[in-house]
Amino acid sequence: MAIAMGSRGLLPTSSSSLFSTFPDKCKYPSAFTVSPARLTFARTCVRAQRPTWLPGLDPPPYLNGTLAGDYGFDPLGLGEDPESLKWYVQAELVHARFAMAGVAGILLTDLLRVTGLGNLPIWYEAGAVKFEFASTRTLLIVQLLLMGFVETKRYMDFTNPGSQVEGTFFGMESALEGLEPGYPGGPLFNPLGLAKDEKSARVWKLKEIKNGRLAMVAMLGIFVQAYVTHAGPIDNLIEHLSNPWHKTVIQTLAGSGSS
Repeated sequence: MAIAMGSRGLLPTSSSSLFSTFPDKCKYPSAFTVSPARLTFARTCVRAQRPTWLPGLDPPPYLNGTLAGDYGFDPLGLGEDPESLKWYVQAELVHARFAMAGVAGILLTDLLRVTGLGNLPIWYEAGAVKFEFASTRTLLIVQLLLMGFVETKRYMDFTNPGSQVEGTFFGMESALEGLEPGYPGGPLFNPLGLAKDEKSARVWKLKEIKNGRLAMVAMLGIFVQAYVTHAGPIDNLIEHLSNPWHKTVIQTLAGSGSS
């Protein structure tokens, strides 16, 4: 007879029965057994918990870790209804992709403007620029038609997966075919074949939503920055680097509030 010392206190057991005392899903050796003859070390089983947005927090039961980027964050309980949760997942995905495209576009055009490589307006004034090749009304109508068509197709595929059969998108379905709604693929959206199966797709979906969430936070920062400083992000970065200890976000906000 031996004595096992672990998370359950002193338990009379043998060395071989120690492992049956704890759950099967376990890792991290953390206990030992004491026998009359000698001191021996043995593994115990510690139940592994999935990472959450707040360490130690029990995620809600409807967020079971199956969704990409699911860390149990839903303080308002918006995803309790399964149908609403599906819609919120797709909405977050679309906003994340727009944010990634927006951040890349703002930084690139702002860099070209600051370096003088392109005669471009600052990003928050780009919408007021008059183009020579088309009027503002024409561009607006074309944008509404194109985006309206694509968003309608996306919504129809969300409400009835698989309904957008061959021939409903000018015969281009095979070039856009993905694994599930919200994730188009084919040679246009997956030319390198990175997400060709479910296993690899899950890895890339996690990377996409992480970068998308970071981009949404970055867009919020760019909006606030433009409102406070009336300058682009590259201009703000250059000003900060010119005097890092005295030109920070704290001094900028303090100066805007006193002016």
